[in-house]
Amino acid sequence: MKREALSVKKFRRIASDRLWGKRLDQYLILSGLGVSRSRAAHLIEEGKVLVNASPVKPSYRVKPGDEITAEFEHEPEITIEPQPMDLSFVYEDDDIIILDKPTGVVVHPARGNRDNTLVNGLLYHCKNLPLRKDSLTRPGVVHRLDKNTTGLLMFAKTDAALTNLGSQVMHRTVVREYAAFAWGDFELEEGTVDAPIGRHAIDRTRMAVTPFSAKTAVTHYQVFKRYNVCTYLRLRLKTGRTHQIRVHMQHLDHPIVGDPEYGGRSPGVIQYRQHMGMYKEMTAIIKRQALHAARLGFNHPRTRKYIEFSSSLPGDMEQLLYCLERHTRMRDYE
Repeated sequence: MKREALSVKKFRRIASDRLWGKRLDQYLILSGLGVSRSRAAHLIEEGKVLVNASPVKPSYRVKPGDEITAEFEHEPEITIEPQPMDLSFVYEDDDIIILDKPTGVVVHPARGNRDNTLVNGLLYHCKNLPLRKDSLTRPGVVHRLDKNTTGLLMFAKTDAALTNLGSQVMHRTVVREYAAFAWGDFELEEGTVDAPIGRHAIDRTRMAVTPFSAKTAVTHYQVFKRYNVCTYLRLRLKTGRTHQIRVHMQHLDHPIVGDPEYGGRSPGVIQYRQHMGMYKEMTAIIKRQALHAARLGFNHPRTRKYIEFSSSLPGDMEQLLYCLERHTRMRDYE
């Protein structure tokens, strides 16, 4: 697909009484900035949007007479091409599709990933998906998984389903349970991480636990089995922030095994020298974060009945589990 050149967009408005009291990110959308609300919020956080020549937060409430300016590289909307793909369908009806996502696949087109996403494949399969109001590049997308996180994802096939499922996600009634391997031995059998997540102060492609321009993030975890060198966990999301589980586990000093961005491939995660051999074997098995969306439950948008789906561990995590079980048996026989 031919890539369109980026252009620099300049924006200037004097706030009127009509939009008094609106959040700045909402105001920018209503005033014709030409980007999604999430993109507007990122521009504000990056200091590319100024109010009266000063940076503010996305939650800033606009006042009459405020001078609001922005200057940033603007990328035209991406044209999404239907593409034949080998998709793993778990369930499909007239309203929804449930996929089992493999590793290495991006959910929807974005800068740098315009082709071979799940949305490209679904458009080939369905011919049409409902458009989101906040982004034309995410038709049918209800929630997302990171590129190298595997497991269950739901997509909407109608406007009504998209609205209904989006509301369930917003009201935190969707059950999203993950299987993961995290380095180290957890002190508690279960717990909750309640720590706000925002953009990393230096590396803007990463997230971090921070009080600055952050959003509430809550993750519940439960120990499934202990392997001394690492712990097999089940985790449930109350919120759905970018990289949430990975950031929260790093925050607990128990990064996800194999995670290249949040400390999961650093030898420093090994507490005892005798575990170094296991560290090398495990990181040779898994080249990504050992994180899998294993259970997904929600009320069907048409019938309103609760339905639930499950997914077994993918091959690399199954191999990792076999490795851990084998070493546990060998240690027990010693």
